[in-house]
Amino acid sequence: MATVAAPRPMSETEKTVIFASSLGTIFEWYDFYLFGVMAAIIAANFFSALDESTRNIFVLLAFAAGFAVRPFGALVFGRLGDMIGRKYTFLITILIMGLSTFLVAFLPTYKSAGIIAPIMLIALRMLQGLALGGEYGGAATYVAEHAPHGRRGFYTSWIQTTATVGLMLALMVILGVRTYYGEKEFADWAWRIPYALSAILLAVSVWIRLKLNESPAFVKMKAEGKTSKSPLAESFGQWKNLKIVILALVGLTAGQAVVWYTGQFYTLFFLQTFLKVDGPTANVLIAVSLIIGTPFFIFFGALSDKIGRKPIIMAGLLLGAATFFPLFNALTTYANPKLQQAIQKSPVTVESDPANCNLILNLTGTAKFTSACDLARVYLSNAGVNYDLVPKAGAVAAVKVGAKAIPGYDATAATAKDEKPRFEKEVRAALNDAGYPAKADPIPLGSSNWLMLVLILTILVIYVTMVYGPIAAMLVEMFPTRIRYTSMSLPYHIGNGWFGGFMPAISFSIVAAQGNIYSGLWYPIIIATVTFVIGMLFVRETKDVDIYAND
Repeated sequence: MATVAAPRPMSETEKTVIFASSLGTIFEWYDFYLFGVMAAIIAANFFSALDESTRNIFVLLAFAAGFAVRPFGALVFGRLGDMIGRKYTFLITILIMGLSTFLVAFLPTYKSAGIIAPIMLIALRMLQGLALGGEYGGAATYVAEHAPHGRRGFYTSWIQTTATVGLMLALMVILGVRTYYGEKEFADWAWRIPYALSAILLAVSVWIRLKLNESPAFVKMKAEGKTSKSPLAESFGQWKNLKIVILALVGLTAGQAVVWYTGQFYTLFFLQTFLKVDGPTANVLIAVSLIIGTPFFIFFGALSDKIGRKPIIMAGLLLGAATFFPLFNALTTYANPKLQQAIQKSPVTVESDPANCNLILNLTGTAKFTSACDLARVYLSNAGVNYDLVPKAGAVAAVKVGAKAIPGYDATAATAKDEKPRFEKEVRAALNDAGYPAKADPIPLGSSNWLMLVLILTILVIYVTMVYGPIAAMLVEMFPTRIRYTSMSLPYHIGNGWFGGFMPAISFSIVAAQGNIYSGLWYPIIIATVTFVIGMLFVRETKDVDIYAND
């Protein structure tokens, strides 16, 4: 067992290593929040031919496209990182990732270029995803291999704090541009400016990384002639390593990812889409909770050096799975109390013969809904209204708001042209009469409701810090130096790219299909629970591992 280094201040070299490694993650989160905060604008510019509900799903899928290809990037760049070195590989990844973000500023819209516009958007998202597949593994490996033994959790946890920096950069740029140009100009063309300004962050990132030296662990391994000739075959072709890769995925990163994305991106989406909180207020609430919660990344990273990585990560998974439902219910109570009261006093239902109710998802944008049941559910989903589907054999579909029933209409009927506006007007009137607000009331800064929302969101962020703060150190410690970059990158990016990246789209799709605004939470709860069970049973503690070992 390696000797634990006595606590000491970071050297200037170590600070530079952490800063340079973190810049790529800042870039990732800068783009992440640009896309998330401006999702409605991006949807309007690139998916304008679709109805609002389908448009929301498509913009989430465009967002998730970058996550879908991350595991492939992990294979490509992980292999390079283990063969030619950490430094040069993640210099390449920052260039590809930065240029992909920058070029979004110059894309044509659907109005000017048709279907080619969303194709180009998705292509850039995928290119960025490929680069990100090699970015995080390189950063985590590089920092961990510079850290003294017994301090790796603390050192690598600094990378995890960069979400706050990326968020604040994105919000400051967006709010500045919005304020200067106004909402109309921002929605029309000025939304491109935050993407264009990313060129500054790219230039700084490349300049800093060019000044770095290779990691000492890789230099030592290369000098001893122990570099891997085939990292992919060693990582995934040998059972002793492959089983650790599988455990890292199903016993750590899958659950970590869904807790992370629930606590950050999905909360923002939930506040704006379902609770009707205005964008600036929702962004400020998320930003404040992140600022308060961010020091806990360092706290739990350092704590993991003392008590272990596993107990902290497992506790975060268990807390998330156990409390997501009550916490999101509490968000509704304090963000939009009128909506909460309306749901309780006048629940909305769609009563229909089940034979006339189909899956209402329209992922291709080509589906045509004609039955009264489907049309009623599409309307309610587009309006973000919580409803329950009540099967009633032989019944013609009707929307019930409390005791008031509004008959639906069939799109194939000769009277459909007149029935549609009648139906929508009557449903909206019934919702208004029942107290369903079209938007949430303003939430004054510092009010009791505002403070409670910050508290709830901060709790969700603390769950994120528990699962995410120690994860980089733990993944690095699970694999030998010769195949570390490749082996840790794949489970991290399958977990965060697929289980996490697709979480918003999957959760929103569940809500759209089921009607209940909380039903999307079942996805992260189930994944976090499964990961907790597998992690507790099969994943071993790693904090005392010698990361210079190659066996």
